[in-house]
Amino acid sequence: MTDTSSALRIVWIYPDLLSTYGDQGNALVLQRRAELRGIRTEMVHVLSSDPVPAEGDVYLLGGGEDRPQILAAQRLRADGGLKRAAEAGAAVLAVCAGYQIIGESFGDDADNPLPGVGILDVRSGRGETRAVGEIVADIAPELGGGRITGFENHQGRTSIGPSARPLSTTVAGIGNDGRTEGAYQGQVLGTYLHGPALPRNPALADMLISWRVGQIAPLEPSWGERLHEERLAAALNA
Repeated sequence: MTDTSSALRIVWIYPDLLSTYGDQGNALVLQRRAELRGIRTEMVHVLSSDPVPAEGDVYLLGGGEDRPQILAAQRLRADGGLKRAAEAGAAVLAVCAGYQIIGESFGDDADNPLPGVGILDVRSGRGETRAVGEIVADIAPELGGGRITGFENHQGRTSIGPSARPLSTTVAGIGNDGRTEGAYQGQVLGTYLHGPALPRNPALADMLISWRVGQIAPLEPSWGERLHEERLAAALNA
């Protein structure tokens, strides 16, 4: 999408399975920051019983427990809409369980490998300890740099294959493996950051919007930027 006269179509996938930690806030902030710039939006909620439309601009997946995660992966693979959309150039933001789902494989509750959707070259399994708490990371310079923050609550450990790159380098917290956090491949982005991620990191929301509409004007700093700075300071001073 480069024509800002048409609506930015935001597709929120499987809120009935993947919305454990309030990650719908990502959809709301993305919509709001687009509309503040005069970009019309269309919000589409896709339940797990519905087909995933392949004509969206930004697709969002949230976190979930083990069993809903497995069911979501099965249905997304069978449906094929998300994969077709990603292959056509749509932007994707997937969080925690959603991040693992869009990879090549992820582990069930016994760490048996299960197939993912296969739109991000990562593989996830279960670590020996659970990662819980605030996380701070420096985003990859090629994406514009800057520091991001969020809350993690997962036992996953994720390795990044040659077709993907780390989203960021950890400053505090675990993320993928204690060294990196998240991954991206083209316009597909995965992260363990809850909080939700986009309300706490409005620059990430702006990046997703710009991927679909081109260059966008900056907004005046508001509560999102203040929240970002407050959470960074709290995490680093803990």
